Amino acid sequence: MTSPFAPFQLAGLGLRNRVIKAATFEGMSHAGEVTPALVRHHRDIAAGGVAMTTVAYCAVSPDGRTFRDQLHMRPALVPGLRGLTDAVHREGAAAALQLGHCGFFCNNPELTRRRPFGPSRALNLLGALSGRPLADAMTADDIDEVTQQFVSAARLAREAGFDAVELHLGHGYLLSQFLSPATNRRRDQYGGSASARASFPLAVVERVRDALPPGFPVLAKVNLRDGFRGGFELDDSVQLAGWLAARGADALVLSGGFVSRDAFYLFRGERPLRAMIAAERSVPQKLALALFGPLVIRAHPFEPMYFLPLAREVRKAVTIPLVLLGGITALEHLHTARREGFELVAMARALIHDPSLIARYQAGEASTSGCIPCNRCVAEMDRPGGVRCARVAVELPARTPEDQAIDRPPGRAP
Repeated sequence: MTSPFAPFQLAGLGLRNRVIKAATFEGMSHAGEVTPALVRHHRDIAAGGVAMTTVAYCAVSPDGRTFRDQLHMRPALVPGLRGLTDAVHREGAAAALQLGHCGFFCNNPELTRRRPFGPSRALNLLGALSGRPLADAMTADDIDEVTQQFVSAARLAREAGFDAVELHLGHGYLLSQFLSPATNRRRDQYGGSASARASFPLAVVERVRDALPPGFPVLAKVNLRDGFRGGFELDDSVQLAGWLAARGADALVLSGGFVSRDAFYLFRGERPLRAMIAAERSVPQKLALALFGPLVIRAHPFEPMYFLPLAREVRKAVTIPLVLLGGITALEHLHTARREGFELVAMARALIHDPSLIARYQAGEASTSGCIPCNRCVAEMDRPGGVRCARVAVELPARTPEDQAIDRPPGRAP
């Protein structure tokens, strides 16, 4: 079996090994701009030995932002992004840009529309406290416009020096909202059956693929499960994987979770509510998080490689490259992924804790990551400095019994 440190050819892109830095919102794009902190973050990850680092959540339009301080693709952003990709390339790694649209999951005070939109009329709980509690259903013209926005954004990403794009079809953002029967209640050609619900996301992938050179990798990030009853399930994911392969996706990034319903289905481990409340800058949002956070941010016990059992079913169904993520924190996990037939792995929290981890694995200097699933890095995304490992960056006070009770997943012993 090929080593996880062996080179890999992803479409026309040569990667130096099999490890990708997963797209993790950095919180380093103040006013929607590329900042020196964002460049340093990805340069350091690249210098640490990964094959490719993924810049997280660049919206395809201003209204595609979940929050104001997110990147949104436009010609004026290209020079800043080119500086980032140049810095990554100098360290010998490739750079991918994740492209997405938030749909109805929106708390953007600069929204140009009266209300955000999605597949169907919906409550927008995230934006309720900022005066946008409702979302509209998209028209056919809206769908065509957003499809073109994905195409334009992908072209600009290539112009900015990115080596690949990752289209976000997961986590409860717009394309995921169309795929999920829980949020897509349409009765036209975009709703109803699984194939109809997938028609808009598949059109985005196909149009982007056609707009880029054949060797330029187009990855799709997809849910294995939404993580709640009535949502997108594993059988749907297996079927979607086949359709995406047929539409020209070069690789699938296998993930899970629906942020507006159960955010920590993706993260697993402790839920650092006290740290998240402290980091929240909006007083109304801080109050809402304090009151309702324990109800809507449910904790899920952490297990190593927690998405592997679900991902195996997709592996059986398709032959295109698959990227395994979720709880990959040890060198042995990289070898396990290769034995299980996954061409690539994606890591996030472990690399936030130690950007040099892959180089240290390869040099035989480490076999495990020092990252524990405390998830305090999630809270750090909302602080001025952006995402970081709170345990490395600052010496935190010991947690009180009350903190431990809040953070501990249900069923976990003290």
